[in-house]
Amino acid sequence: MKTILNRIAPLAFCAIALAACSDNKPKPSTTQTVTATPSSTSRTATTTVTSVPASRKTTSPASPAAKGGPLPNSTGIAACDEYLASYKSCHLAAGVFSRDQIEPRYEMMRESLLRQSQDPDMRDQLQNRCVSLSTQLKDALHGKSCADTPAPASTR
Repeated sequence: MKTILNRIAPLAFCAIALAACSDNKPKPSTTQTVTATPSSTSRTATTTVTSVPASRKTTSPASPAAKGGPLPNSTGIAACDEYLASYKSCHLAAGVFSRDQIEPRYEMMRESLLRQSQDPDMRDQLQNRCVSLSTQLKDALHGKSCADTPAPASTR
């Protein structure tokens, strides 16, 4: 009888500990920025990955970003507006993307920055993000001017 208790007691203790440690709360969202620079080229790409549990929304229902409402014409953040204004010509000059990829990538970046400018949780981080994006683009230019390669008429 004593050996049975010696075997069951640790199992019972572990079961109680696991039950106490488990919670059913969703994990907080995490953001990871990955910058990849292939050694064979001088191109730099930045990707932001956000993991959010399906049951949790990242924006408040009252914000325009959550409603999918109309986007403003500018972010209201000087660094972001300057980055968007020079996006097409600088990316063409840097050769980061092919000409046919500039417009769709610009639209995705523009929408992303405009939506984040409407989200109170993201707006505080947006200045730093745009400064970082501008710095990466400047590095990719290797001293070239953004005016060196004019944007085609279809992307102006």
